[in-house]
Amino acid sequence: MTSLSLRQFRVEHEVIDCCRSCGSKRLDLVLDFGETPLADRLLNETTVHEPEPVCPLSVAFCHDCSLLQIRETVPPEILFSSDYPYFSSVSDGLLRHFQGNVEEARTRKEVGGDSLVVEIASNDGYLLRNYVADGIPVLGIDPTDGPVREARALGIETLHAFFTEDLAERLSADGISADIVHGNNVLAHVADTNGFVSGIATILKDDGVVVIECPYVHDLIRHGEFDTIYHQHLCYFSLHALQALFARHGLYITAVQRTAIHGGSLRLFIGKRDEPEPSVRQLLQEEVDAGITGLEFYRGFAERISANRDALIRLLDELKAGGARIAGYGAPAKACTLMAYMGIGANYLDYFVDKSRFKQGLFYAGNRLPIYSPERLLDDAPDFALLLSWNFADEILEEQEEFRRKGGKFVVPIPELTVR
Repeated sequence: MTSLSLRQFRVEHEVIDCCRSCGSKRLDLVLDFGETPLADRLLNETTVHEPEPVCPLSVAFCHDCSLLQIRETVPPEILFSSDYPYFSSVSDGLLRHFQGNVEEARTRKEVGGDSLVVEIASNDGYLLRNYVADGIPVLGIDPTDGPVREARALGIETLHAFFTEDLAERLSADGISADIVHGNNVLAHVADTNGFVSGIATILKDDGVVVIECPYVHDLIRHGEFDTIYHQHLCYFSLHALQALFARHGLYITAVQRTAIHGGSLRLFIGKRDEPEPSVRQLLQEEVDAGITGLEFYRGFAERISANRDALIRLLDELKAGGARIAGYGAPAKACTLMAYMGIGANYLDYFVDKSRFKQGLFYAGNRLPIYSPERLLDDAPDFALLLSWNFADEILEEQEEFRRKGGKFVVPIPELTVR
């Protein structure tokens, strides 16, 4: 087992021996990252001097339901602490994307002043604000302090809690019944996967619609997006794995769309009637043709990300040898895995910048580098910025046109190493 430094301690966690979805014990190890810090656990002026938690991080494949999943489970109260720093509304591109999500949902289910829309993991109200603007009743559910405060300040009714099967039963007993249930990038975060889906079925009206978005494992593997693997992301879904999970609880995927958000995601439309549209059958067949339902599809993953690591470190070494100064652009959760795996810290980067005012003034996990506002790029003029929020590359490059015009360049590590 990896030895820990004096500035680290191994956090409480459990290691699964059966599939999180179907319960099968036929799991095969695909990838092992060793010990990594906990993502999205930024440090402040006090905690930056204290030992910080780390946890093993390994990925396994289930032969029976095709689910790719991490083996380690850290309690959600630790992962999603009271100072959880992720706020969805920081990205204009993300806001536009989920406005389209709402518009699409409303073409499939008509809602009005006597309807109810529920969002699980509603964060700062980034999505529900679209319904509130049209006078449609909403209920957000989220366990994090800061985002819940932001949502309530916008007049979005928000329940400060984790969504569980027990909570769903209490809501149903209180007469809560949803016409539309949204869940964006939350399904993969839940340790009790079956209880979560059962809870959705409990609060959904018989003719209601569930709209789920989650990163797509095909894109993750094909593009080498290994940095999206961290302790909050317990599962990495194919449509086959999702279909089996929802059907187990009387819910059926009726339509599916592929989107480019977060490096490639699925948008699912789900109901209580088994009436799949052609998009479902087509993608299921594409997965069979690609081999997603078998272990061999994942075997080369470790070798490819090792090659990516070698190429990036080689480039950073060349830049530093030439006297270049490098900053990190973005302090997202995904950077935690990338930097721990590649050994990137003060040896390459001087600091981070991030648009989120909630991250500015804090320090990144693991390497403890300070996080500033993006304006520092212009004031300090480093030669390069390592783009860690690569999933918003086009948006960020456009926003940082002046930095680039003055000679600054971005190193984009994923899905393909480029300098732009």
